[in-house]
Amino acid sequence: MKGVVRMQLWQFGLIYLLLLVVLFVMKSRRIHQTKLLLLASFRMTLQLVIAGLVLTYIFEHPHPVFPVLYFISMTVFAIHRVVSKNPGMGRGFYRAVGGSLGLSGLFVVVFFVALVAGQSVFNAQYMIPISGMIMGNAMTGTSLGVKTFRESFQLEHTRIETLINIGANPDEVLLPLVNQSLETALLPTLNNMLGMGIVALPGMMTGQILSGTLPTTAILYQIAIMIAITTVVCLSVFGSLWFGYRSLINDRQQIVERFLQKKKP
Repeated sequence: MKGVVRMQLWQFGLIYLLLLVVLFVMKSRRIHQTKLLLLASFRMTLQLVIAGLVLTYIFEHPHPVFPVLYFISMTVFAIHRVVSKNPGMGRGFYRAVGGSLGLSGLFVVVFFVALVAGQSVFNAQYMIPISGMIMGNAMTGTSLGVKTFRESFQLEHTRIETLINIGANPDEVLLPLVNQSLETALLPTLNNMLGMGIVALPGMMTGQILSGTLPTTAILYQIAIMIAITTVVCLSVFGSLWFGYRSLINDRQQIVERFLQKKKP
């Protein structure tokens, strides 16, 4: 197999012409998100260019501290994104999110790099891209799971408090919301797995094939990374909700986070 074909800058620039199609549809249908599209495209380009320069430096000057700092940075950013997208959950809930997201991500990344790939966890070539895929999906799944739990709680807070006030066990009342939120967070990943290889070739596999890796080798890595992603999403969401919902209940078995209630107009 041939290696990856080097893309010229003028060839790369052609891809931005496709944005004109999106802009045309937005304008014709009066969708007022053109500024957001342009901003998102600009930020994506800038952030990836900076990431590429940073990674180039890291790969040319290998040091164990670089992959560690990169993983910590990704984890902190992921936790911040989940927290910022789900306001009003309380410090206890946020500690559960941070701990679950960080620990589950660390466990799955180390397991994948050290045991599955058979590489040192300080090998930036493996540690950084694998961490990015795993932590990115963990962030998305956790944010979706917490959002589903928060919205379900707000929607049913009157029923929940009524049941608890008449003597129902808070665990029995809130656990169905935890289960429902976990299921919702897992569905996108599971649906992605169902269509993989038939509907589309996933990004990691496509990148490896373009770089000249044999498809059979790329397939093994893709299967492994998808199982790792599913695992980290499950652990992170479950841990966040399992320990998080308990922070909403005090020693007298009452809901303590009143600000979770849906505000009356």
